[in-house]
Amino acid sequence: MKNIKLVFIVGLLVISAFWMLADTFLPEPFTYFTFRSVFIQYSGVIGIAAMSVAMLLATRAKWLEKPLGGLDKMYRLHKWLGITGLVLSVLHWWWAKGTKWMVGWGWLARPEKKERGVEVLPQLQQWFQDQRELAESLGEWAFYLAVILIVLALIKSFPYHLFLKTHKWLAVIFLLLAYHSVVLMEYGYWSQPIGWIMMTLLVTGSISAFIVLTGQIGRSRKVQGEITSLTSYPGVRVIASTIKLEPGWSGHRPGQFAFVSSKKTEGAHPYTIASAWDEQQSSVTFIVKELGDWTSQLSQWLKVGMPVTVEGPYGCFDFKDKRTRQVWIGAGIGVTPFIAKMQHLAKERGNRVVDFFHVTADYDQAAIDKLKETAKCANIRLHITVTPKDGRLTPEKIRQLVPEWQSASFWFCGPSAFGSALREDFIQHGLPPGDYHQELFTMR
Repeated sequence: MKNIKLVFIVGLLVISAFWMLADTFLPEPFTYFTFRSVFIQYSGVIGIAAMSVAMLLATRAKWLEKPLGGLDKMYRLHKWLGITGLVLSVLHWWWAKGTKWMVGWGWLARPEKKERGVEVLPQLQQWFQDQRELAESLGEWAFYLAVILIVLALIKSFPYHLFLKTHKWLAVIFLLLAYHSVVLMEYGYWSQPIGWIMMTLLVTGSISAFIVLTGQIGRSRKVQGEITSLTSYPGVRVIASTIKLEPGWSGHRPGQFAFVSSKKTEGAHPYTIASAWDEQQSSVTFIVKELGDWTSQLSQWLKVGMPVTVEGPYGCFDFKDKRTRQVWIGAGIGVTPFIAKMQHLAKERGNRVVDFFHVTADYDQAAIDKLKETAKCANIRLHITVTPKDGRLTPEKIRQLVPEWQSASFWFCGPSAFGSALREDFIQHGLPPGDYHQELFTMR
């Protein structure tokens, strides 16, 4: 989280600083209309800059994973930037459109325009001037559509397959808004650092938009496969699926995830890989819980022999640190990355002492027995908490069972609020923030 917070805050401050080198929030004379003019420019610059970076992140660019902490963190930053772009766009729209309404209602008196002689503009600037009316109209309608699509993306109950289809059209809207920005941005900015930065961002965002629209996202990381086995655990409403992969998979590290597609109309869903990589077997296992409309249908939809597409691997939840002890906490379906790591340790034992806390509200004896067997083979100390019987897992219980917790690093995968509460408590008790690792497995 630290990296993406830093990128988010510093990015906005840097763009703002370069804008202030080219313009000011205190125009002379300072009036409603002079401030309106500069604020429209500023809000437009920040809004389209945020959208440009969000569009780049939407391409799932592999080279951004390590510096930003993994694709899960990239999607969180993508969400923040989308909301920022939405807020700035609303302010931009209101100062532009709302002012005209207020003048029409008689609430504001527009200052009289000074008479100007015929002005001969450079050819490029004259072209921009000729495009203003079209750019304003396209920008306004693109804004209305963007608001609808971004709001839909933020509504968790909006079906995932519809979210994928509608969210893709934001790439078209971005291209319209990019044209709007190029034409209407203050012409003098282009010869200054803010103009150079904006041109870089707009070009990057536009290329990313074409990648999205042409379906090229993750193309080089997609591999075809076939389902070879399906195991159901009704007590915990979970299905485990093993997929034999065709040549092309680069291998994966325990803790990573992939996008899996078995139905074109549904699209690809992200699932954590619940198996260690074995090049000889060339297969991956996913454990999926019935949590939504689509996952609740999988037990009836999936069949042995069914072809699927797997894209990945993604993520940096890789258990790598310098600590000799680790504490793992897997809540619910958050158990999956730890299963993969235990399978890995069963083959390649390390020298760490590991305590693994698995928290579940549901219970399936076969699933628990398999988890215990895997932990035993990996020499992991397993602590199971079945909440209806044992109550909640608290930081105090963890500290009681692991007295040496201060020398350990923490790895959490599960509900975000639970993970954040544990993180805050342990940091308050002296755990260095860098020793708490949390998978943000939320793609929207």
